[in-house]
Amino acid sequence: MFKFTLFHWLKRKKFFSFLVISAIVSSFLFINPNPASAASGGRIGGGSFQAPSSPRSQNYGGYGGNNFRGYGSGYRGGGIGFPFLLPIFGFGGGGIFGFLILISIVSVIVNSFKNSSNFSNSSNNSIVSQSANSSKVSLIQFQIGLLASAKEIQVKLRELASSSSTSTSSGLQRVLQDTTLALLRKPELWVYSNIETGSVPFTSAESTFNRISITERSKLKAELTSNYSGQITTSTNNESNPGNSDSTNEYIAITILVATKKHLRLNNSANNEQTTEALRLLGSISSNDLIALEVIWQPDGEGETLREEELITQYPNLKHL
Repeated sequence: MFKFTLFHWLKRKKFFSFLVISAIVSSFLFINPNPASAASGGRIGGGSFQAPSSPRSQNYGGYGGNNFRGYGSGYRGGGIGFPFLLPIFGFGGGGIFGFLILISIVSVIVNSFKNSSNFSNSSNNSIVSQSANSSKVSLIQFQIGLLASAKEIQVKLRELASSSSTSTSSGLQRVLQDTTLALLRKPELWVYSNIETGSVPFTSAESTFNRISITERSKLKAELTSNYSGQITTSTNNESNPGNSDSTNEYIAITILVATKKHLRLNNSANNEQTTEALRLLGSISSNDLIALEVIWQPDGEGETLREEELITQYPNLKHL
């Protein structure tokens, strides 16, 4: 009788979760991709998603009493049950960032359905192994729109790209700290900002990070300055070379994408105080907690511009400070 009830409980939970997931995914289908970029840009970053050590297997003899509670705890701890969906409603700006993290979560939940089905059909003395999914990674995307007079920050980013060791965690931490410091020292140039955060299982963190990175990089016409995982390149072509933007340029857009073991509480309120606090917290992430980093900016080419309408079109989640 108990097994029969458990079977129907699992079926109802799967069906309800499926409906919720379907509704959320459908709501994101209307998100339009960003149009072609208006200017070239630059990129600094790197990182390593090394797998965490596997937790010990645990023996749960049967479904009753404490053993069943142990299974339930493992199910939630793995981040694969319905409660794991809740963080997506806390995303600061939603949009494509939330959608990509949602895709990661959905894939984990689908796998969890298969695992739970196998569990419900197994014998009472089955050994249930805690998945590496129990380890979660925090993904943070910080975006800011600066006045054109912040060209010295563009110069600083190009200097970092030419001199930083992006193949080491300490080198990446220096890039993150120097970038946030450069922004903190020029609050009078801040016009727009957006902060989005999400938590994903470790097994899908790298692919989710890469999807978000590709989305942001696709906004650039070209990457004129690049230093990624120790590979430094400077593009020179007939269209544009790295250098100061046109004097009529209105805005500079910078995206900081971080994957970290540390859980940070970042608010997305559109004001200078919250932006300052977010930059301080990002800059304080230690090299041990920093998994991956990307700093992407535009424009970066001689004579290129990024006007306000282009900025808003490319970064629709930016909020005016």
